[in-house]
This record gives sequence, C-alpha cells and structure tokens, in this order.
Amino acid sequence: MTTEANPAPLMAIDWQWAPFEALDGVAVHAMLGARQQVFVLEQHCLYADIDALDLRAYHLLGWCTISGVKTLVAYLRCIAPGDHYADIAIGRVLTTAIARGQGVGAALMAEGIRQAEACFPGHRIRISAQAHLERFYGAFGFERVSNIYLEDDIPHMAMLR
Repeated sequence: MTTEANPAPLMAIDWQWAPFEALDGVAVHAMLGARQQVFVLEQHCLYADIDALDLRAYHLLGWCTISGVKTLVAYLRCIAPGDHYADIAIGRVLTTAIARGQGVGAALMAEGIRQAEACFPGHRIRISAQAHLERFYGAFGFERVSNIYLEDDIPHMAMLR
C-alpha cells in the first residue's frame, strides 16, 4: 500500500512474517530487544512486555542491511481472532530509532494489515492505539471505537478496521 499519506519507505525492507515457533534465536532476540528499547526504555513504561500471547502470535519483522549488518528496523505482532479479542489483534507496533521519519512505520502497518487479512480473511482488525497516533492509524482505515483510557499510564483508544 503506497499512497500519498503512506509513501514508500526510504529504506529497502525485507519482511519476515512467521509464527513464534518458526523464528530463530536471532530474530527473537532482536524483536524482544527492540520492544524493550522502544516501549520500556524510550517510553519510560515499566510493564510486562513478554507475555503468553507471543507464543500464539504471528510476528512481522522488518529487516534492513545497515553498514553490512542485518538490522531489525520495524516490528509488530498479530494475534488470531479469538486468542485475545474476537477480532484480529495487531499490537506492539514499533519502528526503531534508526528508521524513524523514513516512512517505515507506514510500510510496517500496510504489510501487517496485508498479512493479517491474508491469514485471517473476513475478520476485522482491532488495535489498542496510543491516542496521539489516531490520525496515523486512521489513514489505514481504523476508526476509534472507545473513549480514551490509560494503558500502562499512556492514553490509548480502541480502534477497528
């Protein structure tokens, strides 16, 4: 999905979509490290990031080669309908600091939606979005379906596509 609102990323990204058990140790280490860096350290939010949903989720990892090194620059997880919500759940959406401002987040969401809809056709997608990202997710067809609530002391809202 490349549109004016969602331009192609400036980085060449190699997407990896896999259930947890298909990920190797390097991928798991990279994804957990990125989640810790973004959600715990950068956002100053102490919470239990690793949970049982990881084991049942599909994981989308976006890799780039930077200075000759394969580097994780984007990540999200997708949970099957019925495992967390009645709908597909997309969460833990992130881009790493090195990739921000280059369209990688939009490319990640477009690829995540494409993969989720291919895996679980006919289901809606639910996200718990940080409130300041309502417009970003709205560009992908998500609509707000809740009041703002605090999740780990950060304002969030439920959104559906």
